[in-house]
Amino acid sequence: MIGDSSKKIGNSRPAPTASADPAEGAAPTRKGRGKKLLIMIAVAVLAGAGAGYWLFLRPAPAEPTAEEAEIAAEEAAAAELGAVQPVEPISINLADGHYLRLGLGLQLTIAVVEDVDVSKAVDRAIALFSMRPVEEVGSAEGREALKAELATQLEEAYEGEIVDVYFTTYVTQ
Repeated sequence: MIGDSSKKIGNSRPAPTASADPAEGAAPTRKGRGKKLLIMIAVAVLAGAGAGYWLFLRPAPAEPTAEEAEIAAEEAAAAELGAVQPVEPISINLADGHYLRLGLGLQLTIAVVEDVDVSKAVDRAIALFSMRPVEEVGSAEGREALKAELATQLEEAYEGEIVDVYFTTYVTQ
């Protein structure tokens, strides 16, 4: 027993024997192949189902709220800004013998390639500010409200060529 090399310590399994039947040795390989094939088919079906859901059944993105749409419109307009065309300061008579010295900057769109005729802007500014009380014209709230109204009027008068207006000179006396 000591010299017997067929028995090794820790080797309790019998040595494999060659089988005369080739189907008997191939059976475990076919079972392993079948399981792998079944797993691959299942993965392909799941991937196809996921792709089908993504393409056809996923929910549509939510409609933007009015606030989000307004912000997007402002960002789009800001991206399309062109030059600012200055308007020479003018003096406008206010109520009670006061006057306003008003200079404007007209924010043009990028589509406008040459200067616009500023006479419409001057006319609208005179019509809007004339004979207003100095208290209204001099307060921050009044000035912002008048500026917003003037910008709206200029957008309409210039048919979208002007998107905003800036006060470059604003002095009351």
